[in-house]
Amino acid sequence: MEERQRSVKHAHDDEISLVDLASTFLKRRRIFYVVFLVTLAAGVLYATLMPEKYDYVSLLKLAEKETGSFIEKPASVIATLENRWFPEIEAAYLAEHDQPLPFEVSFSNPENTGLIRIVSEAKPAGSEGVKQIHAALIENLEQTQSIAVSTLKSNLERQIESLTSTIDRLEGSQDVGAAIADAVNKRLSLEVLLLSIQPAELLVLNRQMAERKGPARSLIVVLAAMLGLMGGIFISFLAEFVSLVRANLNEI
Repeated sequence: MEERQRSVKHAHDDEISLVDLASTFLKRRRIFYVVFLVTLAAGVLYATLMPEKYDYVSLLKLAEKETGSFIEKPASVIATLENRWFPEIEAAYLAEHDQPLPFEVSFSNPENTGLIRIVSEAKPAGSEGVKQIHAALIENLEQTQSIAVSTLKSNLERQIESLTSTIDRLEGSQDVGAAIADAVNKRLSLEVLLLSIQPAELLVLNRQMAERKGPARSLIVVLAAMLGLMGGIFISFLAEFVSLVRANLNEI
């Protein structure tokens, strides 16, 4: 019976009540205040000094041979940008400035469109450098698109001339009405296609997006406060634990 009472008493001694926790926290509250305030101040300082960054966007619409049909496939154009023109510009920048580009450049094609979207994330102070890189890429795009348009127009014009010559030769012959009608229809289709060709069009160059990149400053401060709260409580109890361990060691 006595052994059972001793075990029950020992179990009660090992338990930590809410009163004990509160007492320990109040005893070490200065540590909590220091940790919380230091963490919060660090969060506020970081949020204040955190550099502002924005997305800078350029948009170019690819040349169309007819509505919804593009002379070059957007995926092919993006592959050329990523694997040829942009590496060349990167290499030229490195050679001139002895350092790599200070920002990334990404390319995309919004679904079901002929738009080529060029995006870079940079500080406002670096927007001019972004503009130069985007302008160089756009210039390459416009040149190749212009060549593609000229080539397509030349091919169509030659085909139209050839059909016109064929129609002129057939007009003096007999029993060729169906052939003439077919040639006229083909020439008309080619003329319509020729008139429907639209050159590439630059829609936007280096437009700064309104929304700032990265987490909001208020969110950083809130997270710092939460981290300070949890860290302060933990370190307060840790300090009490270390103090008790030292006291027991000194009694040995």
